[in-house]
Amino acid sequence: MIQRPKQPVEEPEEAVEKPEGRLPADDEGPGLEAPLEALLFVAREPISTKRLADMLEEDGARVKEALQRLQERYGERRGLQLVEIAGGWRLLTNPSFADAVAALAGRKAQDRLSHAALETLAIIAYRQPVSRAEIERVRGVGVGPILRTLLEIDLVKVSGREEGLGRALLYATTKAFLDRFGLKSVKDLPASLEL
Repeated sequence: MIQRPKQPVEEPEEAVEKPEGRLPADDEGPGLEAPLEALLFVAREPISTKRLADMLEEDGARVKEALQRLQERYGERRGLQLVEIAGGWRLLTNPSFADAVAALAGRKAQDRLSHAALETLAIIAYRQPVSRAEIERVRGVGVGPILRTLLEIDLVKVSGREEGLGRALLYATTKAFLDRFGLKSVKDLPASLEL
C-alpha cells in the first residue's frame, strides 16, 4: 500500500455577507454602471432614475451620476446611445444606423407620419389639452381619421373633457410621443419662434 503525504487542510475562509440586492462599492467591483447598463438593455420603455435606484436599492444621486457617466461614455460616435427621454432613460441605437438596423430586423425604418398627421400632432402638442373642434379650427379641415390613427399608434390620448356644453373630449400627447421624438418632456418642444 502506497501512502501519500497528507496535504495541509486549508481552513475555509469566513464568508463575508453582503446585503442581498446591494451592489459592491466602486472599489470592490463594477459599481453601478454595469447593472444599470444591463437593466437599460432589456427595458422596453424609458425607466426613471428613481425606479432604477429602487430596483438596485441605491441612492438616487449615485444612480444619476452613474447614468451621466454612461451617457458620456457612449457619446455620439458609438452604435448605441444612452438618452434621457419621456421622463426616463433608454439605451437606443444611434439614429445614423437606423436603415441598417431596420434591415437586420427585417422591417422598414419607423413608419413616417403624413404631413396632415404631423400638423395635427403639432397642434395637439403645443395646445394640449385641446378639443377636436379646436384642432379643426386651426387646421381648417376635419381631423377625424387622422385623430383615430394618432390614438391607435399611441401618440395621442384622451386626457379629459372640456367644461361646458357638450363636454367635448380633450386630447394630449403620450409618453410614446416623447419617446418617438426624443423629448424629455413637452417643455423641450422647440419654441414657436424657432419653427
